Parts: sequence; C-alpha cells; structure tokens
Amino acid sequence: MNIDKNKTISRMKTLTELHGAPGFEDEVQSYLKAEMEPYVDEFVYNRMGGFYGVKRAKVDNPKRVVVAAHMDEIGFMITHITKNGMLQFTNLGGVATDIWQGQRLKVKSRKNEEIIGIVANIPKHFRTGNEGAPKIEDLLLDIGCENQEEVLARGINIGDSIVPETPFIQLSEHRFASKAWDNRYGCLIGIELLELLKDVDLNFDLYVGANVQEEVGLRGARASAELIDPDVAFVVDCSPANDMKGKQHLSGELGKGTLIRIKDGTMILKPTFRDYLLDLANQFEISHQYYISPGGTDGGEIHKANIGIPTAVIGVCARYIHSTNAVFDMRDYTAARQLLTQSVTHLNEDKIKALQYK
Repeated sequence: MNIDKNKTISRMKTLTELHGAPGFEDEVQSYLKAEMEPYVDEFVYNRMGGFYGVKRAKVDNPKRVVVAAHMDEIGFMITHITKNGMLQFTNLGGVATDIWQGQRLKVKSRKNEEIIGIVANIPKHFRTGNEGAPKIEDLLLDIGCENQEEVLARGINIGDSIVPETPFIQLSEHRFASKAWDNRYGCLIGIELLELLKDVDLNFDLYVGANVQEEVGLRGARASAELIDPDVAFVVDCSPANDMKGKQHLSGELGKGTLIRIKDGTMILKPTFRDYLLDLANQFEISHQYYISPGGTDGGEIHKANIGIPTAVIGVCARYIHSTNAVFDMRDYTAARQLLTQSVTHLNEDKIKALQYK
C-alpha cells in the first residue's frame, strides 16, 4: 500500500499551519486524534497532555513498541501589555534573537481566535548605528490596538501563546517551506504509518502518538515513556540542516534521505540498533545519511526511563528550523516513512530482545 502524494501534502499544510506552542498543543492533539482514530483500537493519555493511539496485537502478553513525535513548535508567551496596546513576550523554546523584527506573528486569544501582528522594528531613518540585536523580552508585537483595554477586549491577556504566521508553500517539485516542520513531521509520519499498517497484523502492541513541551527541555517524553513502558522506541523528529554551502560534515543535506542519528547531546544510538536500521535501509534501497547533532530529541528522556528503553531516532533534516520558515524536501520524508515502516514491521520478539540486551 502507498499513500497519495497529494494527501500527504494536504496533511503537511494542515499540520504545519496549526497553532501549537509548548504547553498549548490542544489544536494539534485534536487533529491527530481525528486522523488516527480509524486505525487504532484506543487512546491512552498522560497527565501532561501527551497521548498515543494503540494498535493492539492479537496475541497474548504482547511486547510494546512506541513511535513518539512531539506536537509543540517554538513560540512565545505574552508577558506584558503596554499602555499603548503593544505586546511584550518571552520565548518558548530555543530561538535566535536577531530574526524576529518585522516578522508576522499570531496570537491565540482566549476567545480561540488567531490575531496577527507585526514585530516592531526601528526604521533605518531613525537608527543611530549603535543598535545591537535586541533581546526577545525587548521586542514588541503590534496587533493594531491603541491601548491595553482594546487588547483585553479582543480576548488577549498575559500568558497567551504566540507562533509565527507562516503559510505552507511549495517551492519546487520536491521542496516546501513552512513553520513547525519541527515537529509536525513526526506527527505526520505517525498518522501515515498507522494508515499503511491498517491491514497488517502485528505481534506486538504498537503505540503511535506525540508528546508535549519537547522544545522547552524534553519535558513531556518521560511521562509518556513511564505510562507505556515500551520494549522498544522510535522517535520521529526534525533536525537542523547546515547544507546551504554544501555538505558540512554530518549535519544533514536536503534530498539525501532520512537521518541515521548516531549521536546527539542527549543520546548515543546503540550499535545493535544502528545496524538494524542500516541493514533495512540497504536491503530496501532507502536513501539515508548519518547525522550528529549537539541538540537532542525526546529520545534523550525515553531511553533512560524505567530500566532503559532501546531507542532510535528516524528523522529528517530541514533548513532554518526554529525560525519563521523551514525548508524541507519531500524525498527525505518519504525515505523516513519507508524506513520507519520497515523498522516496525520487521520487529519480532527475538529482535526486540536483541535490541534490548545486545
């Protein structure tokens, strides 16, 4: 079975345009549940907001396998409303400080409306030449209000969330741009994995879902891992590419396939798991590339949970993540989806035990 490319692109657009800053992932959760429901037997939840759809095995005492994404994207939270109706904010997740002036951001109001504003910047006419990069806390979002009362009347208050206002667009045959591909990629691949496996009987319980608050320190992953206590885990996440001037060591190149993440700041891939992925990638001629990152994924928390959970990241890279736009390649996504599908369907009790203890 395969999935129509246009269906995948439609899901990409919907997912990346949803508003889901850390701690405010409810829109993403609602969409995922609706898309996953036809393919799962039930949902399980932790108390932080993470959830998983469960495809039950038809065997006694089945093993448990997890495919874990995260729902949140980088964003901001309102910290102050000025007397003349401007919004000050703090970051939710790791962002550069020098890219936001003049950009469009959107606030999620308490009336459940999205309100677009412009990040204030000093016109060249008024600059002295001594201005440095501002701190996030010094930026102002202009939503067109004239005073505090007008802001409050629109249902906006301190503590509300902000994300970039970035429509999903197709740049070329294979490449697209959007906000939040980190990590709506993982949400998308989870939906499509379940769809691809809808008529496949597995000999283990498969849990597919997403955690919250990854962008603010991998906060939601441990709650999910301890809820499910999986025997094996696959993390699906998007990573930064640094290929604008060509290949830069092991930092990922667009169009070169899925990432085999062998090391990052939070986890080292077990050699047995590495070889399992590489053998399948080579056997099925799946485009892939080695990847190393100073950052981390939810795998950093999952692999340490309970008595230890063998964990691998099946990822893709994208340019300019944690900004208003990311540029990514559809071919990398389809390679990742193929490797994830083969990695899940080739598991059995003996292989799981080998990944756990060898």
